Amino acid sequence: MSALHDSVRDQDLSPQAEESPESAKRRQILEGARKVFLAQGFDGASMGEIAKVAGVSKGTLYVYFDSKESLFEALTTEEKRGLAEVLFQLDAEDPDVRAVLTKLGLSYLRRMGTPEHISSIRMVIGAAEKFPRLGQAFYEAGPCQGSARLKAYLDRQVEAGRLLIDDTGVAAQHYLDLCVSGLMRRLLFAVGEQPTESQISKNVEHAIRVFFAAYGPGAGR
Repeated sequence: MSALHDSVRDQDLSPQAEESPESAKRRQILEGARKVFLAQGFDGASMGEIAKVAGVSKGTLYVYFDSKESLFEALTTEEKRGLAEVLFQLDAEDPDVRAVLTKLGLSYLRRMGTPEHISSIRMVIGAAEKFPRLGQAFYEAGPCQGSARLKAYLDRQVEAGRLLIDDTGVAAQHYLDLCVSGLMRRLLFAVGEQPTESQISKNVEHAIRVFFAAYGPGAGR
């Protein structure tokens, strides 16, 4: 579970070849901000503490981000967009749609259930009432990106005759919701333990059965 999380972090916020000093400083600030937000939450975090943890002056911090809200939005947008790119790498040419969707479902549910992701969802929900733009940014960079990528994949499978779907956007959301069904609510409310591999596999197996019953080539209409 941590390997996928680390791969996203490496992709988005680790040093890049020939990175400019400005980009390196921005990345340094985002790394510090992540640590502070995860430890203290959005309301508890301060620009002063973020500057301290990031190893920059408050003046430098404000050169890059004019508010805590804009910093949080930038961090959320970059991380969630990177996560969507990593998770939703779907091979549209592979004729085994079940295998492709099963692999996606397992990776998706493992990532959705990490403590870091659950904490970020709680934090955004807590901040969104006062700062709606933060909720919108999180939603657009994460759930919307993932659903759009899955929709594009499903479009290709419908064209190839491997699936029968009238609205691939709705079907994409159906599949993702089926994968996390039951588990996410418990995690968000801190009920029970982290899902085991067995529980994750069972959820995804059930999601596959229901999805193909509705959208498989032999599904009734």
